[in-house]
Amino acid sequence: MDLTFPKHLYYEPEHHVWCLLESDQKIRLGIDPLGISSLGELAYLSLNPIESQIRKGQAMGVLEAAKMTGELIAPLSGSITERNQEALEDPYQVNQDPYGKGWLCVIACEDWETESKHLITGEAVEAWSEKEMERYRSQGWID
Repeated sequence: MDLTFPKHLYYEPEHHVWCLLESDQKIRLGIDPLGISSLGELAYLSLNPIESQIRKGQAMGVLEAAKMTGELIAPLSGSITERNQEALEDPYQVNQDPYGKGWLCVIACEDWETESKHLITGEAVEAWSEKEMERYRSQGWID
């Protein structure tokens, strides 16, 4: 898998969710390649319904993959305005194209200005992603 991290995206460092700012309130979300690599092939994906409220740090869905099953943690607070129905029907798209066809949902963020401060973007992405890849390799989560 290609472990690239485009610098124009924002990354939630703990749960490896990427965020694309489409407007000051609309944010497209997905899982970054490192997070996907550590999960293995996705077998099942569930997301909270459209219009549901989500809170930063709380579950917004469930993932079942080859290496683990767990909750998908929201990087921001707001409400879900779109869900990627194709990825819900075929979760492998998330593995194949995490920044493209494998996006998860779009949220209307309540307070991007404040909540985005914990996200990593721009020039900080390279150092963070290299450190994370080293950590994942040392723990045997990726090759």
